Amino acid sequence: MPQTIYCWRCKIDVPMLTEDEWQLVNPETLLEQIKQYRKETGASLAEANRNNTDLPALVAYERITGFRESHANALMHHRIKLYGPPCTACGKKLRTSIASFCAACRANRADWVTSHATASTAELRV
Repeated sequence: MPQTIYCWRCKIDVPMLTEDEWQLVNPETLLEQIKQYRKETGASLAEANRNNTDLPALVAYERITGFRESHANALMHHRIKLYGPPCTACGKKLRTSIASFCAACRANRADWVTSHATASTAELRV
């Protein structure tokens, strides 16, 4: 079941896919779908990425989540696995599991700062 999570790129809460759902959407074919659309319509890359909600990957995403994504490229980062733990300041998920700060509120990641400060202190003692 998709989780609604803040997307730091889109700057809104959107449904993020689990790995099983990701496989159903089959985003690996998205590039080929865009190429085929451009070939059939003569659309530019920007036009093909924007407002092309009939691409099979976007149709599958909407069927699973109920959310109509209008930009093909955005789908590539609507995957739970890509995100890190929640920010200790604002609660939004970090961009990645190794992010040092929150892209939403700019707060430093508390456990990252602590672990890296400890490592630096330990290195100084050696």
